[in-house]
Amino acid sequence: MFPVNVVRLGLMTAFFAFVLLAFGGESIAKSNANPCAAANPCAAGQAGQAGQAGPGIDPKLFTRPKGTMLAKGNKAVLIKEGERLFRDKSLSTNGSSCYSCHAGYGLFNATFAKPFPHTVSMAKDYGKNQITLDEMIQLCMLAPMEAKTLPWDSRKLAALTAYVTEFQKPFIARGGAANPCGASSKGANPCGASSKGMNPCAATPRAGVNPCAR
Repeated sequence: MFPVNVVRLGLMTAFFAFVLLAFGGESIAKSNANPCAAANPCAAGQAGQAGQAGPGIDPKLFTRPKGTMLAKGNKAVLIKEGERLFRDKSLSTNGSSCYSCHAGYGLFNATFAKPFPHTVSMAKDYGKNQITLDEMIQLCMLAPMEAKTLPWDSRKLAALTAYVTEFQKPFIARGGAANPCGASSKGANPCGASSKGMNPCAATPRAGVNPCAR
């Protein structure tokens, strides 16, 4: 038979191992999880969140009705208002804004360098091959931002359209080069490759595809 102290030591070791597994396992799992999955609303694979449209959206909901015109106003004033709205999280129901996905020209495909209307993969998924800028804004309101479309003749839609038109110009000037995950305030790409050549926001650490790009 084993000495009593050895048996006690074995039992205590087993007990602490169980506690570590039961209560530490979750922390370990979290530490190995995708660090941008929760924080990055633009990550692909999260239906209904920014960067990926939810299922079953009728293209009629984001197609401008015939005869509808955008609201008129002073261009400079509209652009200024649009810049504020571009960062306004209250437009969504999930705490996101246009800026959440598009800071540093993040999540724009190279086609954003083309004049509207043009083909956008997100709109094409819903059966709309050509989309105007104001229609694209409305689709973003429905899908990533999980909200309702803005009235077609509203000042808000006109302001956002005016601002994004202006916002598009530097993107066109540099030939459509964009950071697919946006830049952080320090100039670093939070979803880019790490010093070890691994993308911390990939579905798996060594995935070859960046899920933040769309």
